Amino acid sequence: MRSISNAYSHALASLAGWAILMTILGALSVIGKPRARTSSGMPQRDYSDPYYRRDRAFRNAIETTGPFVAALLAAVLTGTAPFWVNLFASVFLVARIATAAVHIGTEIQPLRSAFWSVGTLCILVLALMGLWGALT
Repeated sequence: MRSISNAYSHALASLAGWAILMTILGALSVIGKPRARTSSGMPQRDYSDPYYRRDRAFRNAIETTGPFVAALLAAVLTGTAPFWVNLFASVFLVARIATAAVHIGTEIQPLRSAFWSVGTLCILVLALMGLWGALT
């Protein structure tokens, strides 16, 4: 097991970093009160409301967790080249940190979308590498 953790050290560190980021986003998402709520009790869509942006950053990260973990595990467990797994996992984490920072700190939706797209591309590449490794 030690050789796997050595070979995929950056990927595993990215997974741990993701857990830390999710914990921080979860804590930030409950600070304060939204300006308005929908009839279901959710914050009303209003990107000028910092509470809404923090809540959306957390919810968006939740939506990404399953695919990231699944793709990363598939790539690692099929023995995909550690360099590429480490690279894409690390880029994913950096892109998602940037996504959260832009989401929470600004209203620049195109920039947020650009960082989100980089993270999503990393997930897709990890998933395809894991699928390739499983089928070959």
